[in-house]
Amino acid sequence: MKIGVIGAMQIEVDNLKKAMTVEKTEEVSSVSFTVGKLGDVDVVAAVCGVGKVFAAICAETMILKYDVDMVINIGVAGSLTDKLKVFDVAVAKQVVQHDMDTSPLGDPIGLLSGINKIYLPTDENIRNILVECLKEKKLNYLEGTIATGDQFVHDDAKKQWICENFDAIAAEMEGGSIGHVCYVNKVPFVILRTISDSEGGVMDYQTFAEKAAQVGIDIVTSFINKVGADC
Repeated sequence: MKIGVIGAMQIEVDNLKKAMTVEKTEEVSSVSFTVGKLGDVDVVAAVCGVGKVFAAICAETMILKYDVDMVINIGVAGSLTDKLKVFDVAVAKQVVQHDMDTSPLGDPIGLLSGINKIYLPTDENIRNILVECLKEKKLNYLEGTIATGDQFVHDDAKKQWICENFDAIAAEMEGGSIGHVCYVNKVPFVILRTISDSEGGVMDYQTFAEKAAQVGIDIVTSFINKVGADC
């Protein structure tokens, strides 16, 4: 079993690397990959960078070069529901790219041309184990659709538009493209997002992003330890 963990920012992966026995670090296409073990589990951790293109480059490399068996994308997100406040956790049942729009050609908004899908489902088995970890830590969480686009969503009108079109619970900038890469490569994946900004938007993010990222690290570390114990 080899688990790939992708974060968008350095703060989302640094503490995971501290818990690992690192074997090597390599740079591929400007993305740094750390290979090692967490307990008895083989782990590849990477900071992909912000946005869909960097995230896709990272996921494709992780799958093709490092041959991971699953991909977990952790990080922070903005809440799109009053059920998720700062430091709560959004778990994706499915992902969507809210900025994909070929509707002038007659397609539904969000359609991924070529695979003819709007929503890409995450792996139920991985998701269930993550939810067990959340329950053990007594963290408030919600499962639903996480929406991805190449923009920091802070405008109330844009948030409402995403909710109305995709019934999403959180918005971020990488998960949908990572899910897209995993889907076409037939690699199971899951997206986990700690809420760093809610009604406060940018102000919340700047204040809480680092602590919110640590919540995600704690969850994925527990997940890897649990998987290792079951192997």
